[in-house]
Amino acid sequence: MKTFFVFVSSCLRDCIWIAVVVGAVAVPHAENWPQWRGPSLNGVSGEKNLPVRWSKTENVTWKLALPSWSGSTPIVWGDRIFLNVADGNDLYLWCIDRTRGTQLWKQRLGSGNVRMEKQNMSSPSPSTDGRHVWVMTGTGILKAFDFDGKEIWARDIQKDYGRFGQEHGYGASPLLDGDALYVPVLHGSRTRDASYLLRIDAATGKTVWRVERPTQARYESPDSYTTPALLRYGNTTEIVLTGGDVVTGHDPATGKELWRASGLNPTNDGDYRIVASPVVYGEMIFAPTRERPMLALKAGGRGDVTRSHVLWSFGNGPDVPTPVTDGSYLYVVNDRGILWVLDAKTGREVYGRQRLKYGSYSGSPVIADGKIYITNEDGLTIVAKAGPTFAVLAENDLDDYALSSPAISEGQIFIRTSKFLYCIGNRTQ
Repeated sequence: MKTFFVFVSSCLRDCIWIAVVVGAVAVPHAENWPQWRGPSLNGVSGEKNLPVRWSKTENVTWKLALPSWSGSTPIVWGDRIFLNVADGNDLYLWCIDRTRGTQLWKQRLGSGNVRMEKQNMSSPSPSTDGRHVWVMTGTGILKAFDFDGKEIWARDIQKDYGRFGQEHGYGASPLLDGDALYVPVLHGSRTRDASYLLRIDAATGKTVWRVERPTQARYESPDSYTTPALLRYGNTTEIVLTGGDVVTGHDPATGKELWRASGLNPTNDGDYRIVASPVVYGEMIFAPTRERPMLALKAGGRGDVTRSHVLWSFGNGPDVPTPVTDGSYLYVVNDRGILWVLDAKTGREVYGRQRLKYGSYSGSPVIADGKIYITNEDGLTIVAKAGPTFAVLAENDLDDYALSSPAISEGQIFIRTSKFLYCIGNRTQ
């Protein structure tokens, strides 16, 4: 996640560029968590010496009361934490003092909050470059603020391009890269309008391009709740999208579709909406669907790459939690708390069907310090050993409803439940 205005210093620009290079270099040990999937955009943290055990009182640096649940992940930059918050009918962006665990400011994003299955309209996670923060709501309001809470610009995506038509409400987080925000609207169950991808100028909020993304998906299958992934290889950058039974790669300069792979809905079912987002590590792309099949692709294709660039498929992929990989192993957690570990390059099952603590799982796992952190809907975070051998190291119970994924920054873990934002562990500089 990089710059906002063109005059941002080259030092800041270079630092943020390093943070988003996926799989190319080791991630620094002291990190921010600037968007939903963290500093490398794939759920991997380079931090060490993280907390392993905690409870509602043990190893808790502070906790901050919240008005409601959310699937939105805490976003952390330095001494600031940003939250997308639903409070009654209204939606807000909160800025939290990381040191004290108190609210510095809040700005109203709009009204119209409703519940749609598990979601409310605060599901998209904010994004930041360290100077500004961008946040979208499930109602289509997209706003930019500076770190003091001053509104820079505002957009209403539904007003500009038509009502969202997902069965369970809009839930994608905008992808920030350089001076661009990429906003997907992939839908079809409640609308006949075309799905599309937007590039929005981060400094002004103006649309740079809008490209439609046609598919043959039917009924609920056009609906996608996924966040785009950023693919970099050689001198090439692409935006990766999943939804509507296919995975596609797009030119960030024009939005043009560069390649497409089908096979995410081989039986043409009408209820194959996609929730888990694509994952990129190095030149590998992992594309989940509604459990089966999850596809692994190699970068570099053009046109229809279904046969030429799909390396392997897996019949026990996730539904809601997005997988995570360290480049050697791919960790897959399904909604029922079953863990599989695959060889990332070949798809070979290293171990499978390991039962985690019983419950429902919606949050996406993260990897850090040789461990996998997995939070379920009961507020239980399981810490498991990363690598080829299954071992649960700790089960940490906050005893509260949780949909959000953990965020990691400077030795601390931030976990959001329906009642509190928890800061776990001591901060390291």
